[in-house]
Amino acid sequence: MGTPGTSTRRPREIGSFIGGTWRDDAPGGRLTSVDPARGEPVAEALLADAGLFAEACRTAQAAQRAWAAVPAPVRGRMIEQIGRLVEANKEALAALVTREIGKPVTESRGEVQEVIDTCAFFAGEGRRLYGQTVPSEMPDKQLFTFRVPVGVAAIVTAGNFPVAVPSWYLVPALLCGNAVVWKPAEYTPAIAEAFTELFVHAGLPAGVLGTVLADGPTAFDGLSTALAAGLVDKIGFTGSSAVGMRIGELAGRHLQSPCLELGGKNPLVVMPDADLDLAVEGALFSGFGTAGQRCTSLGTVIVDASVHDEFLRRFDTAVRSAVIGDPTREDVLYGPMISQRFLASFEKHLGLIGPHHVLHGSTGTGRITAANPRRGFAGDAEAGLYAHPTIVSGVRGDDEIARTETFGPIVGVAAFETFDEAIALANDHGYGLSAAIYTETPAHAFRFRERVSAGMVSVNNSTSGAEAHLPFGGNGRSGNGSRQSGIWVLDQFTRWQSMNWDYAGRLQKAQTDTAVLPGDPGFRLP
Repeated sequence: MGTPGTSTRRPREIGSFIGGTWRDDAPGGRLTSVDPARGEPVAEALLADAGLFAEACRTAQAAQRAWAAVPAPVRGRMIEQIGRLVEANKEALAALVTREIGKPVTESRGEVQEVIDTCAFFAGEGRRLYGQTVPSEMPDKQLFTFRVPVGVAAIVTAGNFPVAVPSWYLVPALLCGNAVVWKPAEYTPAIAEAFTELFVHAGLPAGVLGTVLADGPTAFDGLSTALAAGLVDKIGFTGSSAVGMRIGELAGRHLQSPCLELGGKNPLVVMPDADLDLAVEGALFSGFGTAGQRCTSLGTVIVDASVHDEFLRRFDTAVRSAVIGDPTREDVLYGPMISQRFLASFEKHLGLIGPHHVLHGSTGTGRITAANPRRGFAGDAEAGLYAHPTIVSGVRGDDEIARTETFGPIVGVAAFETFDEAIALANDHGYGLSAAIYTETPAHAFRFRERVSAGMVSVNNSTSGAEAHLPFGGNGRSGNGSRQSGIWVLDQFTRWQSMNWDYAGRLQKAQTDTAVLPGDPGFRLP
């Protein structure tokens, strides 16, 4: 198959989409996306600079008012049309996701289904952007509340979920009457183009959605420029906690509250009464699905000491027997790392393994190669960016590996003696995205929910997995408390406006002209 960059076929060029037109200039340079399973070029991104990003925001601002004037139920019908078009193209879009980022095709299909589900949910919300009528304390006066769009939303998303996560932002933002400038991962230009085209061909007016291909620092500079010019009213960001903090600071300087969905170090607690086979199944999917490249990936399994050794034995067996390799196969647990950058980061995190740790799960660590083989491997090790699954037992709460988001196929295992110790291990890393507990005792489940810091809790299920009608988001280093999905995300893309209508024919002053009904406070029963 060769190595990246050796193909003689020139990849197709893809630029930014602004004002209904694909641009063919590359002021920010060029970047070739590569199939991480085979090392073949997929597409060449024509990258924008900060000025082009700001131009996209200005174009969106010019289109937003007309879009907001479209009745909300009609905007909901547009969302329904997007969902139907995505559904009609499900297999093609899933195959493209698998090709450009190496996600197993079964997971890619699930990701596209998440887009379809999101559209199905929000199509109806176009008829439910409810305000309220509120009784006044004065006669001949009515009070109302309304949801109004924020304006222009700048959305920056990562490449590990290149269509599902963007849909969590784009769909509700557009439904609420906002224009959107979307900055996808620069290493997924083919996916970004396809996703944009689906929105456009569903009938979305020109200018309402812009897609800007740019690297992270350029996008940050473009955001700074656009905010200073008053062109952006809301930022949505999914990515690392470190970058999220910088975006939060930038937004704060402009008195904006961004929607931040950041990293995680997600715990899975195994109580002594847990179904161990079920817990192993959940840990296998949580820790190694998408090669551990999810914000909700399992970080540490926290196992009661009485069942620790047996759980570890079963977990090790399950991971060793899992099929890893070609992501087009239906039976693989995971495929390659997304790109060379992600592989290098994962290999760096292997340096967190200490002398008191014991490794399990594979016949090697690090990148899978002919010289470092994986027994039962089902891919092209020389062309693809594959990594061994790694289980690290003997993890303690003060270990760096217990406090760091490793973003790769590595899972720690720690033991606990008391429930308080389990909670400390689950919380003390400072993240708060997702958490799971395996138990047959309701009291354990409810006490875990009360005390764990995560924004999302699963009982007898994995740390990964989202549904379109349930709030998604975290706390602490995992986010600023904002939520995506379901009705809760509407608060991110609308602002409340109140109105009072006085038809008394005279000025009535609140708290001053309010009627008082006299009583007899001194009355006592005999």
